[in-house]
Amino acid sequence: MRVPGRRWLQGNAKSLSRPPAYWRRCNDQLAAAFLERCAYTAMYLGAPGTVDHFISLEEDRRLAYEWTNFRYSAGWLNSRKQALVSARLMDPFEVEDGWFALLLPSLQLQVTERCPPKLRERAAETLRLLGLDHDERVVRYRRQWLEEYERRRVTLDYLEDKAPLVARAVRDWESREGRQWSAGSSQVALAQMEAPSVPRKTRARAQRKKA
Repeated sequence: MRVPGRRWLQGNAKSLSRPPAYWRRCNDQLAAAFLERCAYTAMYLGAPGTVDHFISLEEDRRLAYEWTNFRYSAGWLNSRKQALVSARLMDPFEVEDGWFALLLPSLQLQVTERCPPKLRERAAETLRLLGLDHDERVVRYRRQWLEEYERRRVTLDYLEDKAPLVARAVRDWESREGRQWSAGSSQVALAQMEAPSVPRKTRARAQRKKA
């Protein structure tokens, strides 16, 4: 891939033509390197993904055939990202454990306090620009994985392998509640989100008075 690619770049230094897609020859190897998970959604793709140039061809064609510039990506996300400048986005390789977390039951993604303060604005911008926070396509796929676990079709360890952010959200909830997540757990989680932030004793006292 790199040899014919670099040869083309040298022979077409002043050309405005799009470089030949020799990078597609690496698609299988890239999928294996990313465990067939999209670098941006952190979920198993199922269908073949695409080679994403983190620094786009429009920004720097010299990186068109460089393995270190490749990220495995869902096709629709790759298309959305092509119109964006990489400097506005957070590289998946920058992200460390715990910087992002899913909310249950909404399955929306948010930046956590573990993300360094100087990076939070760019992290939030990445979620917004790529639609990773609450785009319906992403949320629907997350929900599919969550429902597979609710129906006990997959184990939590398997979910960790295929959709680690979903698994982390479930593990945190189960640890906090002391019971296994089930189809009815979303109602409990929703009630907790809507409950007023007052001490339990105060809330119970108010309920007794109301009764």
